[in-house]
Amino acid sequence: MSMFGDGLDHAVQRAFTRPVPKSAGAQMRYLVKQYKGTRAVAQMLRISQRTVERYVKDQIKKPRPELAARLEREVKARWQPQIRAKAKERAATTGGIVIDTRARLGYTAPIGSTDQDRVRHLTVALPPQHAARLFQAQEAGATEQRLQELAAEALKEVYFQDGGRRAGSLEEVRFTDIEHLEFDL
Repeated sequence: MSMFGDGLDHAVQRAFTRPVPKSAGAQMRYLVKQYKGTRAVAQMLRISQRTVERYVKDQIKKPRPELAARLEREVKARWQPQIRAKAKERAATTGGIVIDTRARLGYTAPIGSTDQDRVRHLTVALPPQHAARLFQAQEAGATEQRLQELAAEALKEVYFQDGGRRAGSLEEVRFTDIEHLEFDL
């Protein structure tokens, strides 16, 4: 489970204007329409083409748990692409993104300062440029570690340095032992 990638996806999914299909038949019909055929859906879900046809006709109603999870994940990944794109664009240009986290945060600073790591609960509104960096990295296939580094850099600039008004000699922020992480647009 990727905390940062899933967190960004959930934030974007809150912008959906219509609910995602709930039943297996409706989800399968949606995927068949998106892929323009049952063969491509069957290959993607790693099931037989005949099984896909049975779900489309509502002859099978309850999928196995692992198939249900794959089906839901694939539908959510393709649901309302224009709404998803607009939400990301709005966050990256005007709105920014809010990060709510409970994690161990510390920093590297000059000798003589208090740089002890400690668990903090932060809710910080990040400016649009940080939201853009996070979404661009996610779309480029960045690793979970890279997304975590980008979030740490954003927290360094916004929370610890307050946009350059304090802690100018701060070198690096450590963002570890994440207990809770949530994004909101």
